[in-house]
Amino acid sequence: MSTVDDYERRRSTGTADRGDVVALIGAGAAALAVTWLVFTRLAPFGGVIGFLAIAWVVFLVLYGLLTSFEENALTVRDRLARVLVCSLAFVALAGLIVIVGYPLVRGITALRHLNFFTEDMATAGPLDPLTQGGILHAVVGTLEQIAIALAIVVPLGVTCAVFLNEARGTFARLVRTVTDAMTALPSIIAGLFVYAALILALGLERSGLAAGCAISVMMLPIVIRAADVVLRMVPGSLREASLALGAGQLRTVWHVVLPTARSGLTTAVLLGTARGIGETSPVLITAGFTAYLNTDPTSGPMISLPLATFSLVTSPEEAMKARGFGAAAVLMLLVLVLFVLARVLGGRPAGELSRGQRARRERASVSDRERFIARINERNGENQ
Repeated sequence: MSTVDDYERRRSTGTADRGDVVALIGAGAAALAVTWLVFTRLAPFGGVIGFLAIAWVVFLVLYGLLTSFEENALTVRDRLARVLVCSLAFVALAGLIVIVGYPLVRGITALRHLNFFTEDMATAGPLDPLTQGGILHAVVGTLEQIAIALAIVVPLGVTCAVFLNEARGTFARLVRTVTDAMTALPSIIAGLFVYAALILALGLERSGLAAGCAISVMMLPIVIRAADVVLRMVPGSLREASLALGAGQLRTVWHVVLPTARSGLTTAVLLGTARGIGETSPVLITAGFTAYLNTDPTSGPMISLPLATFSLVTSPEEAMKARGFGAAAVLMLLVLVLFVLARVLGGRPAGELSRGQRARRERASVSDRERFIARINERNGENQ
């Protein structure tokens, strides 16, 4: 009988020890002291960002110097690279915290009122308190516009990505080149294109439908390129095995390629959604601005959360600015909810079935078993 001691114990591959920790603490304290001396006594420097930047450079120099007293050059470079990577990761994390936390802090006075989520700005003016008015019209507009854009982008984007992977030739290369070029398309150009094509040429009025079409123009190349990369990662042996078993190309793509890349395709749709849900200028050009709630995407102006945020934070009144930062916080929360829903619905790995799919499979298995038993009994009856 085997015990825990019979198995090989996992070994730590890290190079940090007590001396390395002491060097980190000493270099950090010395860097802060030297930078404080430079800022207050030697040079007319100022600013928190400048202080932190200079302290970080001095810290790297002192840490490398302290490490070199006991370690060779290879270990010194390795530890400096580790500290550099960890520092950059910390800076990225701190930036993310600031980006998410600043709108929450500035908009908390508006977020505390229930009317902020249940009312529009039809009866609230710039001088009215936060107990009046809200962003319900902007939330509804954003949800309807992004729903229209997703209804256009998801089938077109995935189909185009499948075409780029399954078809070969000059036309496929041309489509890929055009898609790459469209990823850098300015959002104002997409809004002007939809404004000229749908509103001026076809006579449609400025509405949420036009805004959704403009947002889809921005989302489509992102989804195509990301889905194209994901589909390329599907092993060719899976396609070959399906074709060798007699399945056609359409059935291979539908039952083998797409289920295998389902999680990656979900990520592609999320990237496109993140690009489209924050667009402001296309919505302003194609849907206009309104302070009223409009639930009809085919008629009348319709505002979105990014546009509402832009218009509110530019107001000189503090109450309007608080509403603007609150709208930005709600927009971030809305994006988070959409991402979680997309991950739950489409982020399962290939071959993993949902609860409903497992139940349907069990019912189908029971039905097949009963059919087989009935067939066997029928044959036995004929033989007798």
